[in-house]
Amino acid sequence: MEEFRKLGLSENALQALQKKGYTTPTEIQRKAIPILLEGKHDIIAQSQTGTGKTASFALPIIEKVKENAGHVQAIILTPTRELALQVAKEFESLMGKKRLRVLPVYGGASVSEQRDRLRQGIDIVVGTPGRVIDQLERKSLNLSMVSFTVLDEADEMLNMGFLEDIETILKSTNAKKRMLLFSATMPKPIVGIARKFMHEPIMLEIERQQQNLGLTEHIYYELRPGDRFECLRRILDVTKDFYGIVFCKTRSDVDDLSRKLMNAGYSAAAIHGDISQDQREKILQSFRQKRITVLVATDVAARGIDVNDLTHVVNYSLPQSSELYVHRTGRTGRAGKKGIAITFVVPSEKGKFRFMEKRVHGQLHRREVPSIDDVKAMKSENVKLELATILKADASGKYTALAKEILISNPPVPVVAALLKQVFQSTERDNYGEIEKTTSGQRDDRRERRGDRHGSERRKPWHNRRGGRR
Repeated sequence: MEEFRKLGLSENALQALQKKGYTTPTEIQRKAIPILLEGKHDIIAQSQTGTGKTASFALPIIEKVKENAGHVQAIILTPTRELALQVAKEFESLMGKKRLRVLPVYGGASVSEQRDRLRQGIDIVVGTPGRVIDQLERKSLNLSMVSFTVLDEADEMLNMGFLEDIETILKSTNAKKRMLLFSATMPKPIVGIARKFMHEPIMLEIERQQQNLGLTEHIYYELRPGDRFECLRRILDVTKDFYGIVFCKTRSDVDDLSRKLMNAGYSAAAIHGDISQDQREKILQSFRQKRITVLVATDVAARGIDVNDLTHVVNYSLPQSSELYVHRTGRTGRAGKKGIAITFVVPSEKGKFRFMEKRVHGQLHRREVPSIDDVKAMKSENVKLELATILKADASGKYTALAKEILISNPPVPVVAALLKQVFQSTERDNYGEIEKTTSGQRDDRRERRGDRHGSERRKPWHNRRGGRR
């Protein structure tokens, strides 16, 4: 803990860190914490997810704010409800013996309950822009006396269309506050916010983390846009005990793909921003219990999902950046278990994919799509394995008498075949379609102009969109 002590943290903070098992500060923590404790500068930090950035601003804020102040002392804005909950929990776990009240404020939860909590007195608010605006308009949230304002994952909030909301919220804060802006990338609108609302900020650039392959195998398939669903079906059918997340670009893509999977008999479900919080929690509970084994999600909706034993992550749509690739695929190959990260690459995205591949510094292996014969052969092997497991487990001979009765008047082979049909017919999906092979550098402009026949929604540019209230 000596390195944390040298940053200027109190004994209370050090004990909280020790309780959480933290022993050495990350790069962003080493750079940001002393500056924030000094309290003279704003900070712009270009930092990826997973670098310890939450603790880098939570610890100094906890040190600086006062108990029983009677007003909101810090506001942290996040792009999603999941991240808001995650950040709020991090604050609570780092507080130690200091008595501070933290409230996550987000869409999907009761507005009136959040309003009542705010009126009772809250020290630190962690919220999504839309719901924070709601509470400001209801006069239940007052930010005029905040000492700290944090924009967490600012570029993601920009992508979701929250620029106008962010500016409205910042205008409601006082001019003497310390402001912190964390963003993986620095597009012009983010730079514009910094120039407009920050005072002599210190820029911290954190070295990009290289993709650590670890226990995860990284592979990709080159496909026509319209063949992605067929390829996914084959992957699911050749994989015994598939348990993973399939990432799509848009909400409509998620709905379309999950519907097709469920219609084809797979235990799949969808999560995205239009799904209510109650429904989301039910879906995630089913996913954790493996009643659902294929979760189709957008990047934003998948934030906050922490499951250690995923076997696969599938990039059904190519990630928008190398950072996003790292974030997606980092969900598998955890806790000493092997994982597989699969990426679908269509002809028009090959250049972007090659650039991304170089940035993640990982080795991605090209694979051929499993043939129909390969899929059927693997399914047969899986059936044999499952039957062997059942035979081994049924040591009590529970069905022995019935088996003898059936075999008295019937030959064994047709009986076994009939039983296999009865047991496995609900999962038979042998109506596979043909997949056209692609070669390196080959293009099909005609088909790309028509787009993916399984549905894709063109996203509007950020300046033509306004994010919904979250």
